[in-house]
Amino acid sequence: MAGGIGSRFWPLSKNNYPKQFLDILGTGKSFIRATFERFLPVVPVRNFVVVTNVAYKHLVLEHLPELDESQVLCEPLRRNTAPCIAYASYHIKALCPNAVIAVTPADHLVTNEREFQRVIETGFGFVGQPEHSEALLTIGILPTRPETGYGYIEVAAEKMNMSGAEVVEMSSFKEKPDLENARRFLEAGNYLWNSGIFIWSMQGIMQAFRQQLPDMVSLFDQGIGVFGTTQEQAFIDSHFAQCQNISIDYGVMEHSPSRYTIPADFGWSDIGTYGSLYAHARHDDDDNAVSGHAVLEETHGSVINIEEGVEAIVQGMEGCLVAYRDKSLLVCRLSDEQRIKEWVERL
Repeated sequence: MAGGIGSRFWPLSKNNYPKQFLDILGTGKSFIRATFERFLPVVPVRNFVVVTNVAYKHLVLEHLPELDESQVLCEPLRRNTAPCIAYASYHIKALCPNAVIAVTPADHLVTNEREFQRVIETGFGFVGQPEHSEALLTIGILPTRPETGYGYIEVAAEKMNMSGAEVVEMSSFKEKPDLENARRFLEAGNYLWNSGIFIWSMQGIMQAFRQQLPDMVSLFDQGIGVFGTTQEQAFIDSHFAQCQNISIDYGVMEHSPSRYTIPADFGWSDIGTYGSLYAHARHDDDDNAVSGHAVLEETHGSVINIEEGVEAIVQGMEGCLVAYRDKSLLVCRLSDEQRIKEWVERL
């Protein structure tokens, strides 16, 4: 899934060049490139499908030149993750009716890729078994701190296996908590971060869509026969806007009777905010995360990100964010970064 605009990373991430195509951490690879390479040991190139906004098709092919143009599915507008996944599922079903599918955002960080691949293969093996063909599996992340920026997965305490990548039944989803509840989840020991990475069989996800989102299924069913053909894009362009704007968590996962998770630990972060960028970036002697040509004076614990070719002097900042890109400037307290999306909408 590579169609978002990453508004919480404004001004680095903008409509014309969003987060998934950026190398925010300075690794030498964009997020989408790193995601692609992370899956290569377990998924052949011909089996990748990227769903993105039509405006980003050229960027996807630029960052993933190994893909054929037919592997890039283009949404005419944004409708959240459930329609995105439904579209991809109908496309894949036309080509491979018995597929086992992993769904992943294009803009996450994973530091232990070998463990990640082991977890993914564990998930493939589980949903590929006939007795688990209806299972919907979410990769859960063993929490390391009382994080308020992630949703959580609850697992029955007696079923929680902290020793490795074992599949367990899921009890419920929890929305992003306040700090008090995040601390309670951490102390309880049977809550996981919701990574937003899913694994299921074609049979499992299509059955779940039919049960939970029948109107969306009726819409896409009108296109049976055109998916995987040259008429697919025209059908999507004329019908996609009618899809309900709803996430896969709300629309499908929260109501499924067959939900599972794998408690995993492979150095994951969604790098969804400047705070998570700060946590994973290199720091200077004053605990600042600096990118670009900037002179810092009396500045501590801050994120400074200045585009190439621009010079900056930053003085007297404590726990602040200074970001400049493409003639746009953001200066705010790092603790107020959750308000950036609101500010961008006002702008």
